[in-house]
Amino acid sequence: MITSIFSKSKPINFIFVAVYVCLLFIVTNYSLLFLDLNSSLTILFKWAITLFLVFLLDFIVSKNKLTQRNSYAIMTFGLLFGMFPEAMKHTGLLIANLFIVFALRRLISLHSNLHIKKKLFDAAFWIALAALFYFWSILFFALVIVALIYHSQNDFKNVVIPFIGVAAVFMLLLVYNIIVDDVYLKPSNFKRYASLDFTSYNSKDNILKFTVLFTSYIWTLVYYFKNLPDKNKKLKPSYFLIAWTSIIAVLVAVIAPLKNGSEFLFLFAPFSIIMANYIEIISERWFKEVFVALLLLAPIVSLLL
Repeated sequence: MITSIFSKSKPINFIFVAVYVCLLFIVTNYSLLFLDLNSSLTILFKWAITLFLVFLLDFIVSKNKLTQRNSYAIMTFGLLFGMFPEAMKHTGLLIANLFIVFALRRLISLHSNLHIKKKLFDAAFWIALAALFYFWSILFFALVIVALIYHSQNDFKNVVIPFIGVAAVFMLLLVYNIIVDDVYLKPSNFKRYASLDFTSYNSKDNILKFTVLFTSYIWTLVYYFKNLPDKNKKLKPSYFLIAWTSIIAVLVAVIAPLKNGSEFLFLFAPFSIIMANYIEIISERWFKEVFVALLLLAPIVSLLL
């Protein structure tokens, strides 16, 4: 039923997902919504980023033809927010994820072979900027290296340009610190806290959600790689980049200092694309519905545990 609705790329599908995400956001942030003016403005800012992420993912998928003409990607994206609504509460995390998606967009578009140097600079710039809001976002710089291997490994200038992008962010940070705080660098600029303590996951609701998430992720990722040989040759590097993004996102979640579900936000976009590619190749409609039902029912059942 649900997969039938999203089997076509229609504006109404985007509205469905946007309304669902907005309702989730209100429920998640209700306690702070009318606390004071500053809190209300912060909540409004986080809401704008969350909604824009849905639009941005839809734009990237359709612009680069990463799926067939359907809305499975944004459907999965919305359902993942339903599983981990905590991701909507952290401003720094939302901003960092937005910048990482910007970077992914630039790297995916390298398949056009146009403005390669500019795109590599932009991607590195966005990733470095994301690291200022969430330090472990810097691990996504590996995507730039992967993109270089696929697209520009023989051009020395292209290899240097991403590091110039990182240096540009560092220079902007120095200028900001000098103007605002009269120092070059502050310890707070690079909060490198990490944790391998998973005790917060030891609850029935978390175990259920993580089981559904990783079972779905591993299952679809295997089929994703299995079907890569059948993809358009020109777009194959882009599909590999999406897979690598999802793997790095899992690594970031593993070492994240705060473990409450929000750390999986970086996985939402690549996993949504991977899931969309899987759903569209399944011939049995009931099996499609099973995957969607798992993502939809997991957060509901977890509330009852």
